[in-house]
Amino acid sequence: MAIEVKDLMGRVAIAVRQDASFADIVAAMRRFAVGAVTVIDAERRPVGVVTADDLLMKETDPVRHSISIYESRRQRAEHEKAAAVTAARLMTSPAITVAPRDPVRVAARLMHDRHIKQLPVVDPDTGRIVGTLHQRDVLRVFTRPGEELAADVRAMLPERGAYTVEIDRGVVRVAGAAERRSQVIALVERLRAVEGVIDVVADVRCDVDDLVAMPPLL
Repeated sequence: MAIEVKDLMGRVAIAVRQDASFADIVAAMRRFAVGAVTVIDAERRPVGVVTADDLLMKETDPVRHSISIYESRRQRAEHEKAAAVTAARLMTSPAITVAPRDPVRVAARLMHDRHIKQLPVVDPDTGRIVGTLHQRDVLRVFTRPGEELAADVRAMLPERGAYTVEIDRGVVRVAGAAERRSQVIALVERLRAVEGVIDVVADVRCDVDDLVAMPPLL
């Protein structure tokens, strides 16, 4: 069974209003020990995100109050953030969000592809923020109870065929016999897709290697 965002997310929505000051944002990050906060509108809907990197612009940009016509768009944006003092000016918009029923695997892919460490979780009906999903929350899938992980792994085994399964710290070892090699490959892919599986080692014999194409005889 796929683990969903709602199963791992924090129920505390770490957010600030658009008019929150620089100092307010820093205080919120320190209080909750996070590296980013969601910026919300008056209806509690995410409109952007402020990260610690955005705040560090204030310290690292020595010419933040000067604008040059030779600057790139990125440099100009960095100077503007360095001069900003409210969440509305500091934030990156729009906010990248997930819904409570989204698979955790989808959220993990978003984090990886967008290089972000946390995601606001929004109610799909109202658009309001209902929680926050952090990288550390996603990594909890690798600490699932052994019995729970084993049950999901065994549910992926085909009904026909004799297989034995051993699980050691998230590594699944499956042994047995199959008719075709393609069936073994498909089984390994299914097992690797189980939430919490770190790796799969297959020691499965097959009668036919149907992945090898033989050239025609001349």
